[in-house]
Amino acid sequence: MTDRIDLGLTDSGASCACCSTGSAAAPATPAVDAAVTDEILVTGMTCAHCVASVTEELTAIDGVQNVAVDLNADGTSRVTIHSARPIDADAVQAAVEEAGYALAGDPV
Repeated sequence: MTDRIDLGLTDSGASCACCSTGSAAAPATPAVDAAVTDEILVTGMTCAHCVASVTEELTAIDGVQNVAVDLNADGTSRVTIHSARPIDADAVQAAVEEAGYALAGDPV
């Protein structure tokens, strides 16, 4: 049985720019025993489809084992990247931009 994370998002008839009404919920994030954990801040994500797009692009980077997103639909979302080794910052930025979003300042 898979645990699901309820993001508390509801369909109010409006949709974000990246998807249509009725997007699927993001899958639960499995526990990962990674050697390196990095956090980045991403702007522009508003829904589960946004989370899935960023997660897909980041997990395509060689060495990335898992990506967890703390979605803040009204601002900057925190993205945690678990990897086997340090990941190149340029590759992370390129992946986020490929998904259609932008990096924000340093995580706090």
